[in-house]
This record gives sequence, C-alpha cells and structure tokens, in this order.
Amino acid sequence: MSATAAITPKFSMMTTPCRICFKAAKWLPVLFIVTVVVWSYYAYVIQLNLLTITSIIEKCFYLIVYHVLLGLFLWAYWQTIFTDIGVVPKQFRLPPTELDRYESAETDEVRRDVLERFIQKHSLPVYNRTMTGDIRYCDKCVQVKPDRCHHCSVCGVCVLKLDHHCPWVNNCVAFSNYKFFILFLGYALLYCLFIGATTLQYFIKFWKNQLDVDGKFHILFVFFVSIMFAISLVSLFGYHVFLVVKNRSTLESFRAPIFRLNHTWMQDKDGFSLGAFNNFIEVFGDDEKLWFLPMASSLGDGVSYPVRGQQPPSTTTATTSPVQSYGSTQTSLGDGVTYPQRCVDEDTDDLLGARQRWAEDDEENEMICTGYTNNHTHALEEVVVQANHTNPV
Repeated sequence: MSATAAITPKFSMMTTPCRICFKAAKWLPVLFIVTVVVWSYYAYVIQLNLLTITSIIEKCFYLIVYHVLLGLFLWAYWQTIFTDIGVVPKQFRLPPTELDRYESAETDEVRRDVLERFIQKHSLPVYNRTMTGDIRYCDKCVQVKPDRCHHCSVCGVCVLKLDHHCPWVNNCVAFSNYKFFILFLGYALLYCLFIGATTLQYFIKFWKNQLDVDGKFHILFVFFVSIMFAISLVSLFGYHVFLVVKNRSTLESFRAPIFRLNHTWMQDKDGFSLGAFNNFIEVFGDDEKLWFLPMASSLGDGVSYPVRGQQPPSTTTATTSPVQSYGSTQTSLGDGVTYPQRCVDEDTDDLLGARQRWAEDDEENEMICTGYTNNHTHALEEVVVQANHTNPV
C-alpha cells in the first residue's frame, strides 16, 4: 500500500457525485442546530420580547442578556466547527526506506526494531505504548502516533489528542478545538436555561389561558425545546468538565493510555493528570482573561504532554526508556518545592495564534535532571538525619 493511498479517507474512493452527497450529508446535523437557533431567535426576540412583553425594563434586560449569551454561544460553535484539527508533524512519518523495511518485515520483532530505531534516531517524545509494549503505529497514515493521538475513521487522518468525532460540529473534537467545544457546551446550556427561565411565567399564563397573543405557540414551543436541550446538555457538559479536571479524553476514559509502571506496561487513566487546577490550565491556558472566551489559549503543542512522576529525559534515555506513571500507592519523589519542567519554545506562526511546539534541548534537560537529582539527595539526607536524632540506636 502506498503512503498516498494509506492516508486517503474512505469516502475518497467513491465516485464524484457520491462523494459530494456524502460531504453534504455530514453538514445536516449542523444545519439542524442552526435552524433551531434561528427559529428560537424569532420566537424569543420577536414574538416574546417585541410583541408580548410590555415592560420596557424587563424587555431591555432580557434582550441584552440574551444577545450576549447568543453571541458567545455562536462564537464558540463557529470555532469548534472551523478550527483546523491540525496534522501530526512530519517527523513522525516513516521515510520511504524505513517504510519499506517495516512493510517487508516478516516478524513482529523486526517491525518493533524498525520503529524503536526510528523514534530513537529522531528523538521523538513517545511514551505511550500498546498493551504488548509496542510503539503505537498507524498503518493507514504510515506514521508513529504521538501520545494521545488516534486515527479518526471519519476524517481519515490521525488527530492530535483526539477526544471524539462529533457529528453536531462536523469536525473532530481534539487538541486544537477542545477548549472551544467545552465553551460551546457551556454557553449552549446557559442559552437554553436563560430562555427556559424567562419564558416560564408565560408558559404558566398559557396553561391558565391568560396569554392571548398571536405568537403564544412559538413561546410555548421555545420553552419546551430549551428545556429539552438543557436536559441533554447538562449531562454532556458535566461529563466533559469531569474529563478536563481529570485530564482525560473520551477515548482515554474508555481505554486508558498505557505507561511503563513497575517494570511492566500497564493502563493508567490518571497518567496525564497533574492535579485539577493544572489540568484546567492545560486546556484553558494561563491567561485568566481568555479562559471563558473562544480564543486559542491551550498550553502545549498537542504532541508531548507532562506526565505524573515523569523525570526530564536525558539525552540517552529520552526515547529508549518510556516514562513511568506512578500510582497512588507509590512512594512520592521530590521535596515538594522543585519539580521537573518541560522544555518548550514559543512559536507564533500557528493558525490559532501563539502556541508551543515540542522541543528537546539536550543541555537544558541535563541541567534540569542534575538539579532534580541533587534536590532528591539533599531531601533524603535531611530525612535520615532527623530519623537518627529522633530514634537513636
């Protein structure tokens, strides 16, 4: 199989008319959402506020809050739909010579050796493995999968930190637009709750036959529709808030990533968890002004991620020794003051604005590892001295 054929989406094998119909059909859920929003605008703004409500203060308050929520909701929805999901860096793609060696290999051991040599040669930050300890490799995209990367069968490509493919946005929910997706769910929930709360009194009047306006059925239906969507959104939004706090994706919550733990390969759902606040910062960024705006502020580059219990990789073990993920029963390391840091550099040429790309600086990593080891040694010496004073032999 050629590399070009391998990365071609399945629907590209269709004839041109079928391919056009298939692409158009994928926009139907989005068209449905847009239609509901347009109708809700007519029912709420025109029929309720302009034609039914008589109080000027009530009318102004409702319209101002409604349009603010609508604007944030549509902004987040737009960003979720049209933000490019990004591509895996070309460094992860096997060159033709090594691809031929991999595909012509007769045993799994030879294939494993080809991939191990490849990531070691290019110093790729790959720590997750399969259950058998093999490097995660995509036969369709002919490339090594970065950590948390998965192949989307709908888009036909490997996607960085893939959460799931959402038909309601006709796009993958992944590293580049996950923040936008969370905000889309949150503002959609607030939008529905606000409509339901402000139309409740008019629904009661309708029930008591006290609402005598031409658009009373629009008001009735917009109340029911808003409550119906709110009920479905509250569970979905709550679930993804839980995932953000735990630093998991939907895929990882069902199939945990695999780390090197106690000299064996084991699944660890909390392998990427750095604590609730740090997990939140990883998705929403460190700029508080941008937390609740649909603007790119997520930390990282989607390729490498900090891991629980990870020590900075040295120049000789960065790719040959996968990172360990320590469980809650393991003895904690460190002095609680200094911690290993990822080395990143700034890159401002991204489509979404300022972002970070993965980079390994050998000299800086060695300095960090040396400082980290010295801190551990000093802390352990203090513990021994204190123990000798308090428990003399």
